[in-house]
Amino acid sequence: MIKSGTILNRLYESIEPAAQNLRIADLRIGLSYVGIKLDDGAAGLAAVLPESAVRGCTVLKEAGTYVGLPVVETLKYLVEGKNALRRAVGVATANALVLPKKGDNEDREATTYLNLQPGEKVVMVGLFAPLVERIRSTGATLTIVEKNPERLDLLSPEDKEKALKNCDVAIITATTLLNNTFEETIDLLDAPRSVVLMGPSTPLVSEIFRDTPVTHLGGAVVVNSTKVLQIISEGGGTPALRPYLRFVNLINK
Repeated sequence: MIKSGTILNRLYESIEPAAQNLRIADLRIGLSYVGIKLDDGAAGLAAVLPESAVRGCTVLKEAGTYVGLPVVETLKYLVEGKNALRRAVGVATANALVLPKKGDNEDREATTYLNLQPGEKVVMVGLFAPLVERIRSTGATLTIVEKNPERLDLLSPEDKEKALKNCDVAIITATTLLNNTFEETIDLLDAPRSVVLMGPSTPLVSEIFRDTPVTHLGGAVVVNSTKVLQIISEGGGTPALRPYLRFVNLINK
């Protein structure tokens, strides 16, 4: 079993040296995403979870002071963040510091690497609506595990555990890193042939997933930070952001 928070701790340890001598140039927190831009021009993003809203007038008491801070201050939220929103700021910071090589299996939808076969059992943790029909069209059986009852009927804990234990392929949303459920999710897996961590929040750092069943990483790199930050500030989500992102898939060796 892997302790909750292990992956974010590994991410911090692997990325922290790259944060030295950099400062925050801009930080936006919208309805769907956090976006951050560093003073070297790099930018990153991560999802804002619906349940991460903090009750009361103050969501982040540091608001108004982030610009100009050392980047390591928000990177620390990976290990010190006490809620999903702070962890999202930390992940966005890390994603700004990670720049996969251009040409790394990019601009292909991650399930195209899975070679799904009729009768295979696929479990999707977190609803990726555009992928549902693509997966079912292969003849594979799809079970969706979702936390938000407004998006989908929820499975019982027993059915969730059974689906994860018996699957051939698991597709897991990277927001499980933000709500601290990633480790408990992969601990429920038995021996799937492929496990994909997917979504713009995905840290594209293969080595932090050592000793886990993760075989594929599907994430995004910001290519136009001006437009991305504007869209986030205006409440936009993935469809509006898509033209200004480069989608990257990494296959873990």
